[in-house]
Amino acid sequence: MRIRSLIVTMAGMALAGASLYASQELLKVQPATASIDPQAPALVSVVVAAQDIPFGSTVEGHKLTTIQWPAEAVPPGIFSDYSVLLPADGNEPRRAKRAMAQGELVLANKVSDFGEKVTITQTLAKGNRAMAITVNATTSVGGFVTPGDIVDIVLTTGGGGSLRALTILQSIRIVGVDQQADEQAENPNIAKTVTVEVTPEQGQKLALAQKAGTLSLSLRGLTNDEDQPIESIRLSDIIRDESPTEEGPKATVTVRRGAVAMEEVEVKERDQAVN
Repeated sequence: MRIRSLIVTMAGMALAGASLYASQELLKVQPATASIDPQAPALVSVVVAAQDIPFGSTVEGHKLTTIQWPAEAVPPGIFSDYSVLLPADGNEPRRAKRAMAQGELVLANKVSDFGEKVTITQTLAKGNRAMAITVNATTSVGGFVTPGDIVDIVLTTGGGGSLRALTILQSIRIVGVDQQADEQAENPNIAKTVTVEVTPEQGQKLALAQKAGTLSLSLRGLTNDEDQPIESIRLSDIIRDESPTEEGPKATVTVRRGAVAMEEVEVKERDQAVN
């Protein structure tokens, strides 16, 4: 019995040892190996804005960061390292020629050269001009006009019964309100002068229109609607003896024109009174 118990004990110890050894082998951490997918697109480092960078502000290191971008989708003018955007010690910085939102790619056409002055002329399309017009709270949509907005320009001219309004320009971009040219500005101001982007021909029309009467701005919506011809309207078109909603059925008579032609003619109240 004693020998039998000893044999059972030794067998149990051997089994426990084998189990422990097997467990250690299974729990060994194998070195991790990264597999590269040959189908994955190649990535490159590009510089983006780490925060909103307003128009005309300096380009500084804390305003920039880098991210990985698909190499096949990289636009021209990117920067792969933002150190090239920063000036050497004692030199003038670059400035934002366009307002850039956080996460937006920093491109060469959005930043100035070192020490270069940034003005609204750098926001104009090729061949266009910047022209200022005089406005007030009424003619500038109550002050709810900011740089970057798109407006129509309406001329009111004449006097008395000849007073009329005409839309002379459509889809005109506001590039400045008084001295403010930042398109990221959120607070509208009551402006005295608004600067607009126009072609040379449109600039000539504006110059004449400012002498001919009062210019008003009509703020357009965000949708890119196509411009449509708009007829001018006179004061006499909106002032009538009777409201259009009060007009009842019209009295007409049939008039013969020539041997065959027939025509319906409206009978005016004056004619009815005479009859």
